[in-house]
Amino acid sequence: MTGVPASATGGTGRPAPRGKLGAVAVNPVSVWNIANILTMIRLVLVPAFVVLLLQDGGHDPAWRAWAWAAFAVAMITDVFDGHLARTYNLVTDFGKIADPIADKAIMAAGLICLSGLGDLPWWVTGVILARELGITLMRFWVIRHGVIPASRGGKMKTLAQGTAVGMYVLMLTGPLATLRFWVMAVAVVLTVVTGLDYVRQAVVLRRRGLAAERAARAEASEASAR
Repeated sequence: MTGVPASATGGTGRPAPRGKLGAVAVNPVSVWNIANILTMIRLVLVPAFVVLLLQDGGHDPAWRAWAWAAFAVAMITDVFDGHLARTYNLVTDFGKIADPIADKAIMAAGLICLSGLGDLPWWVTGVILARELGITLMRFWVIRHGVIPASRGGKMKTLAQGTAVGMYVLMLTGPLATLRFWVMAVAVVLTVVTGLDYVRQAVVLRRRGLAAERAARAEASEASAR
């Protein structure tokens, strides 16, 4: 198999002219694709969300509802942009960088604003942000040994965090206010547990990587000594 689709050879089995084959083989993904556009929308929504949340001192139910709508749209685009990029091969270097930045930015903005308004204890914001920053730095620490994949627990953590922050953005009362407390408690527990699991994976990955490097150096030294 040549890896060239039949359309590139005119369907006759004969190679296409060099110019056409080059055009088919080199097909870079445009930065302006739907997945990246959704990511950019999420980035733009971050300051809009903050402005809406803090209007009239940050305690106006109507403005808080609009802020929740902006936050909800950001969370929805987070679900779809990654799925579209993987499904339709729209992965770009811009998306790899911008997508996690947008994810962290909207969540950090919500947590910090809610704590600043006195709706959420600062220690909750501190735990979640410290975990997110720490895991990001840890990924860079072990990246030369391999990539730590997103786990099911990590996805559950993201869902719990998004749901909890969204519920705190809305000015809920009564049973719903109690419910949001427990949703946030679940989010904090998942944040800590999945963070510890990522640390474990990073340590194992680094040990294996270092062991492989030592084995490769020993093999090279042995080969050169022959």
